[in-house]
Amino acid sequence: MARIIIADDDEIVGEVARDALIAAGHGAGLVTDGAQALAVIKARRPDLVILDCNMPGLSGVLLVQELRKINELADLPVMMLTARRSPRDEELARFAGANEYMKKPFDPDELVFRVDQMLAKN
Repeated sequence: MARIIIADDDEIVGEVARDALIAAGHGAGLVTDGAQALAVIKARRPDLVILDCNMPGLSGVLLVQELRKINELADLPVMMLTARRSPRDEELARFAGANEYMKKPFDPDELVFRVDQMLAKN
């Protein structure tokens, strides 16, 4: 069982992701903004983080950049789960440090599969 933090300001999307991961046997928590996510991640390192690009306060892209600057969190696996669909958006997220990029709307089963793949690499 992995401990996963989901940060998405759309609570319905976040709840769908959280429920799918819990059903797959993971522990998953949901926060609704980037600053809150950073605080939770710093307080207790999760095994993986799923971030939306567009959030109030601190965007997912800025949040992953912050994580990569912190020695204890620099290798934390990060998936972007976002409505941003252009290749440029994905390129920017990966350049910022995202390991994986998944577009909304998403299939919960595919999310679980990709999360499990990321966890197996670490």
